[in-house]
Amino acid sequence: MHKDVKEILYSHEQIIEKCEELGKQITKDYQGKELVLVGLLKGSVPFLAALSPYIDLDVTFDYMDVSSYEGVHSRTITIKKDLDHDVKGKDILLVEDILDTGKTLTTVKAMLNERGANSVEIVAMLDKKEGRTYPIEAKYYGFEIPNAFVVGFGLDFDEKYRNLPYVGILKEEVYQ
Repeated sequence: MHKDVKEILYSHEQIIEKCEELGKQITKDYQGKELVLVGLLKGSVPFLAALSPYIDLDVTFDYMDVSSYEGVHSRTITIKKDLDHDVKGKDILLVEDILDTGKTLTTVKAMLNERGANSVEIVAMLDKKEGRTYPIEAKYYGFEIPNAFVVGFGLDFDEKYRNLPYVGILKEEVYQ
């Protein structure tokens, strides 16, 4: 365990098992549809890489870089990288590391709906319901977590800890 992590919430093995379970459900739900997995950079990359092999469909990938956090303080939504392809008439599954306040995903979902997507749903590795300030839910999520500052498997604090192979709670003295 990393010296800055207080506790491991979910091991690499638990995350992979959950990805397999989610992939099977997504495969079932999206049969016959033109599914686009949209990874929200950078945090979604490990989760998308772990989840996608378990989705037994022809899917395409696209990415957006949308920022709403700087350190531990929320700020205005900024689109740093938009999608490369048109979403009109396609079924979009937003892939996110964590659904927390819901600010970013509410904005992105509304934007993609306005662009004519057939549907826009969310798959999040983690769901922090206690942190929610916007009325949005993930259609699929891996684990519900407590209101704690978590890192690992894509989740960061000031761009560090994304490479940890598990999800853990960051020690308070690191981010205060």
